Amino acid sequence: MLKPNIFVHQGDLPADLTFETSVAVDSETLGLNLQRDRLCVVQVSAGDNTAHLVQFSGSAYDAPNLKSVLVNPGIEKIFHFARFDIAALKKHLAVEISPIFCTKIASKLVRTYTQAHGLKDLTSELLGVELVKKQQSSDWAATELTEEQKLYAATDVLYLHSLRDKLVEMLIREKRLSYAQAAFGFLPTRASLDLAGFENIDILAHS
Repeated sequence: MLKPNIFVHQGDLPADLTFETSVAVDSETLGLNLQRDRLCVVQVSAGDNTAHLVQFSGSAYDAPNLKSVLVNPGIEKIFHFARFDIAALKKHLAVEISPIFCTKIASKLVRTYTQAHGLKDLTSELLGVELVKKQQSSDWAATELTEEQKLYAATDVLYLHSLRDKLVEMLIREKRLSYAQAAFGFLPTRASLDLAGFENIDILAHS
């Protein structure tokens, strides 16, 4: 595995940073409660072994350059577990993100031979890359990120393009790509329901 290029920016992406047709996106929050825990870091990558990390102090979420990328209809946003990320981004950045590809949803639709759909599981099986996830529960609101945190945040986006390509091949092979696309299209509504307090309620269930 080549050493990645990692750049940390305060409050926004550089104005001259552009993406063509797709961008990998992930976020780090102070915790997993959307109502309570604030957005701390957003990381993006073009799939070129380079990651850009945007740190937020919690007092300002203007980030016009980042928002421009997230709402651009010509750029596919690739997430792993997009449901949480787009809800956090909607709450703090006030953006409606589309189009979306979620590697976790794609995995659940096509890797039906396993219950292991975490990012670490996908990169291990499909790419032969072993991720280290020790920093997952660290303090992402810290003023200075550690080198370990930077690497952790970067690896959450560096491989999403390659995973997307592998999973699309599998979805096409099993004739399930249309299911995935329909699920991706529902994600903004699912995120809005989570923010409205319906995160633990299956609104489609009979009971």
